[in-house]
Amino acid sequence: MTLTEPYPVILDEDRLRADLYNYLGLMLAGPPDEMLLAQTAGLTGDGSPLGQAIEGLARVAKVTKPKAAQREFDALFIGLGRGELLPYASYYMTGFLNEKPLAKLRADMVALGITRAPNTFEPEDNIASLLEMMGGMIVGRFGPAADLSRQRAFYNTHIGPWAPHFFTDLQAAKGSVLYASVGAVGAAFMEIEQEAFRMMAG
Repeated sequence: MTLTEPYPVILDEDRLRADLYNYLGLMLAGPPDEMLLAQTAGLTGDGSPLGQAIEGLARVAKVTKPKAAQREFDALFIGLGRGELLPYASYYMTGFLNEKPLAKLRADMVALGITRAPNTFEPEDNIASLLEMMGGMIVGRFGPAADLSRQRAFYNTHIGPWAPHFFTDLQAAKGSVLYASVGAVGAAFMEIEQEAFRMMAG
C-alpha cells in the first residue's frame, strides 16, 4: 500500500502548543486528580511571562490536595445552582447561554469533522471543549492537521474574542487559588497565540 499524500510533519513548536491547549482543557474539564496534580507540580518554565506563570502553577500544585482542588473547582464552575464563573463562549460574547456563538461553533465542528463525545452534557462552547478542539486540530486528531490559517480562523471566531477575558476573571475569582494560577498560564498563552495569529494576518 502506498500513501498518495504524506502525512504533514507536525513541528515540535506546534506539538507544544497542542499539549498546552490540551493540558488547560483537561484542567478546566474537571478537578485534577492526584496524578495530574503531581504532573503539574513537576512542570518547569523559563523566564518568559508564560514560563513564569507555569512555574507559579507548579508551586501551587505542589501544595494542593485533590480534595481542595475539587472544592475549588466546584465553587468556581458548579456551585449551588451555578458557580462563580460561567465558562461558555455564548455567555461571554452575548450575556446569555446557548446563543449564536454556540450555533456557529456547531456548524464549524461539522465542517472540521469534530463530533461531540457521547457522554458529554455540557454545551460545546465551554472553555475546556474549545481548548481541546484547538489542540486536536493542531496535531490532526480529528482528521488532517489544520494549517495555520484554519487554526487562526477557529481561534479568532471561538476562542480569541472571550478566552483572555475568562482567564483574567479566573485569576481574580474569589474562590480561585490553584485555578488563579491556571488562569495566569491561560492568559499568558492566549496573549502569545493572539500575537502570533495577528502577525500572520499582517
